[in-house]
Amino acid sequence: MMSPSEFEEWAARLNLTEEAKSEIQRIRQSPPSRRVGGGRNNVSGRYSSKKMGATIQFESHKVELPAIYMMEFNDNILEYYDQPPQIKVNYFQSKKDENRKMAYWYTADFFVIEKERAYWVEWKTEEELIKKSQDKPDRYFRKNGRWEFAPGKNYATQFDLDFLVRSNSEIMDTST
Repeated sequence: MMSPSEFEEWAARLNLTEEAKSEIQRIRQSPPSRRVGGGRNNVSGRYSSKKMGATIQFESHKVELPAIYMMEFNDNILEYYDQPPQIKVNYFQSKKDENRKMAYWYTADFFVIEKERAYWVEWKTEEELIKKSQDKPDRYFRKNGRWEFAPGKNYATQFDLDFLVRSNSEIMDTST
């Protein structure tokens, strides 16, 4: 983890605004916003992170746990936080020729600080993302071959940060 002075140097190198620095510091100083629980088809747990000096929660041993391994052993990733504070996301819902602005609170799986950028990230199975894109095409969709969550992306943009959606198809299969 970065010391306060290392964080300031990192933020200066990236030319982060005061608002972005404040948002990132809020995340860095907050405990996970919720405890994860296993669903019907997944197993939740905790991973003792040497990089973070803390226990990191995962909600899926087939998607989030491998993602944690990827973050833990990626030298480009400086820090990562599970279940960062909720963010208020907005979107427009189309109903009968009228667009209504909608908003709700959303918890991403992780907030990640890399050497050259920072972002919220949501991990899902490819099947979940396909279903979400069919049910909510204005929120979940593919763009240039990558999954997007428009409300998350819009929230992140106000800080010149990013919101990524990643799928299990990006996790290397090491079982063979």
